[in-house]
Amino acid sequence: MSAQKDCEFLVKRARELVSDDPCAAKAWLITARTLYPADFNIQYEMYIIERNAERTASAGRLLYDMFINFPDQPIVWREISVITAALRSDSQEKHAQFLRGLFETLPGRVQCEMLLKATEQCFNTLEKAEMLLLLLKRFPESVVQHGINLGEKLLEAEATENVETPVNCFRKLFVCDVLPLVVNNLDMRLPASLMQKYMLKAAEFYIGYVTRGPSPDVQTQGSQEGGALKSPTVSRGSQRHVIDGLSEKSSVVAEPWERLLDILAVVGARCEWQGDKGQRSYTDMLQRVKELCRYLPGLEGDTRSRCCSQVVICAALVLFRSAFLYVSAVQPALFQGVNALSSGPWILVEDLSLVYNDVEMERGAVKHAHKKRKLADGREKTMSSDDEEGLGKGRGRHILVNKAEMPGWSETLESFRTARESWDLLHSHDGLETEFKKICASWKTDSWLWFRIFLTDTIIYQAQYRKALSSLHQMAAVQQPLPGQQSPSGQGSLEHHRALIQQAFCHYALGEYRMACEKLLDVVGALMPPSQEPTRTSEDQGKVKTRMRKGNDLRLLPCTTKAVLPFCLQLMLACFKLRAFTDLRDDLSLGHVVVLLQHDWPQGERLFLKTLEKICHQGSFQYENFFNYVTNIDMLEEFAYLRTIEGGRIQLELLPNQGMLIKNPGPALGAELNTLLLQGVQTMDRHHTVTRGITKGVKEDFRLAMERQVSRCGENLFSVLHRFCINEKIIIIQSLP
Repeated sequence: MSAQKDCEFLVKRARELVSDDPCAAKAWLITARTLYPADFNIQYEMYIIERNAERTASAGRLLYDMFINFPDQPIVWREISVITAALRSDSQEKHAQFLRGLFETLPGRVQCEMLLKATEQCFNTLEKAEMLLLLLKRFPESVVQHGINLGEKLLEAEATENVETPVNCFRKLFVCDVLPLVVNNLDMRLPASLMQKYMLKAAEFYIGYVTRGPSPDVQTQGSQEGGALKSPTVSRGSQRHVIDGLSEKSSVVAEPWERLLDILAVVGARCEWQGDKGQRSYTDMLQRVKELCRYLPGLEGDTRSRCCSQVVICAALVLFRSAFLYVSAVQPALFQGVNALSSGPWILVEDLSLVYNDVEMERGAVKHAHKKRKLADGREKTMSSDDEEGLGKGRGRHILVNKAEMPGWSETLESFRTARESWDLLHSHDGLETEFKKICASWKTDSWLWFRIFLTDTIIYQAQYRKALSSLHQMAAVQQPLPGQQSPSGQGSLEHHRALIQQAFCHYALGEYRMACEKLLDVVGALMPPSQEPTRTSEDQGKVKTRMRKGNDLRLLPCTTKAVLPFCLQLMLACFKLRAFTDLRDDLSLGHVVVLLQHDWPQGERLFLKTLEKICHQGSFQYENFFNYVTNIDMLEEFAYLRTIEGGRIQLELLPNQGMLIKNPGPALGAELNTLLLQGVQTMDRHHTVTRGITKGVKEDFRLAMERQVSRCGENLFSVLHRFCINEKIIIIQSLP
């Protein structure tokens, strides 16, 4: 008992002196240790003094002595846990650096034993894994003994915790830290099946990591990144998520696609895959497995199985990477935040630049499309858009895009092409397709909205419109507007209507014109017409008139009011065009065509003249909405001329029973009609002879209505046509089959 009191006295005396005279305090403790070498409190007090003074070497020696002589003391393990915590952290604080330096003074054997015993003291799975990971990184020879066990423990913990996503703390540690140590250790003999299992676990993590949605605190990220296609190595808003259980810094994975490619190269070498053993690009990898596919039918046994695994894994990774790059360009808000709407989304639709063609020419093109499938101008083979079965197997549809609006257009289209090519390769053999479906089922790719967008666009590219509609309905069911993605008018998001626009042109391509117009009018109803009409220069007009295109080209259309509203008007025109020019009389459809032809005038001038020919052939024409929505000066002139003797005295019933023109007469009623028309034509830079006896024999009510209408020629045409779509929605839909 006296010895105990003596030890306590010596320790107490040393504590009293340490602040004023540390050398005296140290002398007291040395004396105490000499007298009582087996007393833990004396050694611990000596360690505390050296540690607080941050004397690395002496503190390290004392810690070593305590670890060897007093391994069962809880206070020793508390101290060791503080040191190992500093080892696991990346803190640059002075004390943390001192603790790491203290650990480095210990002999390697002691470090290894200390980490192993510290691991045994941990009951939290994640903390235990991090501790063991310290051991594996510091002592690579321990990977053989502990590497696989640690990896399996992490995967087991992931399954036990029922995490909802592969992007979790357990998978992150396994993929980014444990797996590289395991696969790069040549002393380990791992079966190919296990290597491929780990490879797919890594791929699922990296793909899930890159394609996560934007976090709420990075909603402004997209506006500053521009519209160019982003490299997978560029930091995205989605990559700033904090993974549960990890710090923000530990949650960041740099260059995920490159890391995945590195792991794939090592796994391929260990599994004795065919081809170049070194690291190559994803594009080169696709070319390599395409070559392997040629030999696949002639292979048997293990060789066939190994080759099949190589093709499926490599092609799948190329597919998902390329599909991600494509979707991140056409719908960046899925990954970058709401403000990315400034550079997207984009909609893949059929190009409608031929909508103003002559009706007979178009019918002939459809009728004889099978005779016109040939190579021209060095371009790939093309087919007509209505040939669903043929295009499902064929290739070569061209995708047009405004290069100025999409700076990264080349990379975007190349990514789409590469992804389609990979998809086709994975479905070129039953064995490949079966293995690929297993991967998709395991990863639950059906729930990946971004991948459904790619698949839908691929089906549209193949012109399998019925199948595309099914895919679009699936996508619309799970796609909800992202928070804050509202148009300035508060009428809903353009992105929310992306699927509706694609549904509309799919219905159109299938001849379901009423369904097409229903979708289009829903979209138009949510738009606010531009305040100003886009001006078309004479140079632009010339380019459009001389441009020659195939009838089955596609176009990436920016999802903005400026682009979507004209497309909707053109597609509505396409729906009514063929119906209006049948042998049967349909004045309502013909009138709708006239209204819609005003957009992009004078592009539709030839078709308008065709309309006048039919009206003249009929001898009469009835369309009571004429004065509500026709404000084009050239059209007004032509219809006024039809009422004259020279024009054939065509019976025109254009006045509504209750028209807004009667309620709200325009200004300048006193001017002569021919003068008004001449002024309007000069404004439009037209040089027709205007008068042509227009005031001779014209009924007074028609003349007054035409005078008032001329005064409206300066109205915003988009507003007029938008009003037409809103007010006449029921009539428009009912007039189609």
